[in-house]
Amino acid sequence: MKRFDFPAATALMLALCGLSCGITEPKVTREVVLPLLQKEAESFKADAEKPDPKFAPLGVKNTWTVTAVDVQEQAGNKAQPFKGTIQFRIDSEMREFDGTPLKKTLERKFNYVYDTAAKKWHLVP
Repeated sequence: MKRFDFPAATALMLALCGLSCGITEPKVTREVVLPLLQKEAESFKADAEKPDPKFAPLGVKNTWTVTAVDVQEQAGNKAQPFKGTIQFRIDSEMREFDGTPLKKTLERKFNYVYDTAAKKWHLVP
């Protein structure tokens, strides 16, 4: 007759408990999503500064500068627990037909929400 193997049963219970406890997602915090939004801002900046072939003959040059990245909590919204904003200063330069420089500065603000299912920021139209 075989005896009950208490140490093996205990190890099995601990393993099953560990698996069930490990299934829960870690809580998303502001400290986790802020660097992701900063990375999104740098990516947006790099894409926006690429020269547009339509404006190449005019000598248009745009410089995008990130002026602010902000994240705010949206209490009670588990699907999108954070909203964020990225602010840019856009310096545009070109030359008039007579060669005089023409400079213009714009401010732009883009709104985002963090999607917990996709684990990334989405631009809000």
